[in-house]
This record gives sequence, C-alpha cells and structure tokens, in this order.
Amino acid sequence: MRKEANPGKDTELSSGLVEGRNAVTEALKAGRPLDKLFVAKGETDASLARIAAQAKAAGIPVVSIDRRKLDLMSTTGAHQGVIAAAAAKEYCSLEDILRVARDRGEDPFILVCDDITDPQNLGAMIRTAEAAGIHGVVIPKRHSAGVTATVEKTSAGATEYMAVARVPNIAAALDELKENGVWIYGTAAEGSSELWQTDLRGPIAIVIGSEGDGMSRLVSEKCDFRVSIPMYGKISSLNASCSAAVVIYEALRRRRTNSEVKKNG
Repeated sequence: MRKEANPGKDTELSSGLVEGRNAVTEALKAGRPLDKLFVAKGETDASLARIAAQAKAAGIPVVSIDRRKLDLMSTTGAHQGVIAAAAAKEYCSLEDILRVARDRGEDPFILVCDDITDPQNLGAMIRTAEAAGIHGVVIPKRHSAGVTATVEKTSAGATEYMAVARVPNIAAALDELKENGVWIYGTAAEGSSELWQTDLRGPIAIVIGSEGDGMSRLVSEKCDFRVSIPMYGKISSLNASCSAAVVIYEALRRRRTNSEVKKNG
C-alpha cells in the first residue's frame, strides 16, 4: 500500500528489490511500479519467459544478465533467476489499516508482531495474514525484521496486498487500537484462555511475540486476553509463524461462523 508522506507518519522505506518468481509475479499483478526487470541470461524456463513478457507488456525494461551478476545483486540468495528493481514501498499507519477494515465493511482483524527478528518468519506470517483476509500487520521499528526482499520473497508476494504499519512502540500502538474499539489477544504458553475456548469474534488484534522470549512484559500487560495454544505432544511450543497461522485461522473460523449466523438469522 503506497501512501503520500505526511508529517508524523513513518516514511522509512522498505527494500527496493523484489526477488523470486512468485514475488515478482505478484508485484506485476498488483501494479507496483517497477523500474527494471533483470532475468538470468540463457534461461529457457517458461515461467521466466512469461514474467518477462508481462513486464514488457507493462512497459518495464527487461535486461538479460549473467546469473553470477544476479547472485551478486541478490540479498536473499534465492532469486530464482529474476530480480525486479522496484520503486520503494512505504509503510502505512494504524489509521490506514483501520480504514481498510471500514472500506470492507468488516470488524478490524489485525496481526501485531512483537519483535519478530527472523525475516522468513515475518514473511510467512504476512503470507498467512493475507490469505486469511487480515486487514493489516503491525511491526515495531526497532528489534524487528522490516519488509525486506527476503520477507517479500518468503511471503510469496503477499506484501504487495498487505498493509504493513511500522510503529515506534508496540505498547502505544495497542493503546491506540483499544481507543478504536479493538480487543487485544496475545499468545502465550501460560495464557489463561485456551484457544479453542476463546471468543475471537468482533474487532480484534492478535499479538505474536518474539521467537525466543514471546511477548515483552509491557506488551503482555496491554493484552485484554492471553491465549494459549493446546499442546499434546512432547514439544512445548510452536515456531512464531506456525503459532500465528493456528490462531489466525481459528479466529477466521469463528468470524465466518458468526457472519453466517448473522446472515441466516
């Protein structure tokens, strides 16, 4: 989501490279401004040819270069033979995310990432969030991965469609969401509310804590509910992106059931 820079808004820009076939394809489909497309010389793969044709049809210069040069250009180490030089994307604001919900006529459904430092985890979480119809993702400016080329590639292009707000302070952002009627659900192994018994309908934000330590103390204190995922095996926890997927889809199931009841009632 591109926005004009305004005073008080986060104008720090994400990476200008889009790497990998899925990520570049989605950037083209979404109409993201691309300055140039670099394709590995000598490649005869049909999917790369299709991407190059789509770029040319959109008036984007396509340059065939040696794969070793692509390797040097790549920040992900897994460009799959194609890299796009893109106009930088700007992070949005919390108000932008709430506006997405209003425009869809839906209760806010938001994912908050508290200090997720692994870009592959963040990319996977954004991919799940987009697939589940979440209105926006909130990340902190510090101690967190940003929307880099690795995140874009891991998200399989979902970053092209997802509003991402990068805020100075997660606890303050949760206060702002509460002021807008959003209930905060944090995930924690010691949470008092078991996931299957938790009502996740209505305007909600789901908070996923860092890979090692979970939610910070202050963020945990801001949560209206602390939700635990039932664990029946010998492993006592899930990876952050897996936890996010489980909670997000349970919330989606509850929300859809509630919507169908209202429609049929």
